[in-house]
Amino acid sequence: MYTPDNSPVTFDRRITLGRTGLQVGRLGISSSYGAPAAAFEAAFERGCNYFTWGTFIRGRSSEMQTALRNIVGGGRREALVLALISYAHSAVLTEFFLKKGLKAAGAEYADVLLLGYFPRRPPQRVIDGALHLKAKGLVRFIGLTSHNRKVFPRLHDEGLFDVFHVRYNAVHRGAETETFPFMAGEDRPGVVSFTATCWQQLLKPGKMPPGAPPLTGADCYRFVLSNPAVDVCMMGARNTEQMHANLKVLETGPMRAEELERMRKIGDHIHRR
Repeated sequence: MYTPDNSPVTFDRRITLGRTGLQVGRLGISSSYGAPAAAFEAAFERGCNYFTWGTFIRGRSSEMQTALRNIVGGGRREALVLALISYAHSAVLTEFFLKKGLKAAGAEYADVLLLGYFPRRPPQRVIDGALHLKAKGLVRFIGLTSHNRKVFPRLHDEGLFDVFHVRYNAVHRGAETETFPFMAGEDRPGVVSFTATCWQQLLKPGKMPPGAPPLTGADCYRFVLSNPAVDVCMMGARNTEQMHANLKVLETGPMRAEELERMRKIGDHIHRR
């Protein structure tokens, strides 16, 4: 696949995160997998600037906290897209944890406040609380993360949410018919995919069809990013080596038809089981 200037399409180019106007790298960085701060910063230097962080996570997220403070303190805040996750399901507690998270990261605002995980429309008091934080300038955009694919089109019609985190991988492809077709147009929300490896099931030899080698994390990320409806694919790394391996995905581009078919066959096999 080539662009109009005849250069190969790769995933190292930033794109616009829906109607937010934020410029983001195609791979997002999750906090809870254990990689050291230096690995997070290396990913940021490669253009992976969409960071999700939940302050409720202890221990393993401290390295991301260090990386965030280094990025913000180093005068690079404008290049960072910080998405803070709240599972409080309470307007009061959401504000409390948001302010706590911002202080820990050394930041004055979050680019995205993610409400999660909600299987249905959040209570109006939670939405009103989030909009209040936006009006105060503590967050720029409101997002929602959910495993229920059908909730996103309904919320999109209301126009209150700017970013959606959607479960999508080779095993769970329902978003292709239940979510993505409704996320179109100039005013569409940003779409971020999570669980690309299906909680590592796609990486396990014992889960594969007979005779099929297991997939790699890179395969899973490429599959997700090959769908034009996805702006950002979240990825996690347990160490520096995994982070470097994941970042090599940026040098690749969309999968060919035969590669996509292989992914779907493996996904269908795991789903049937």
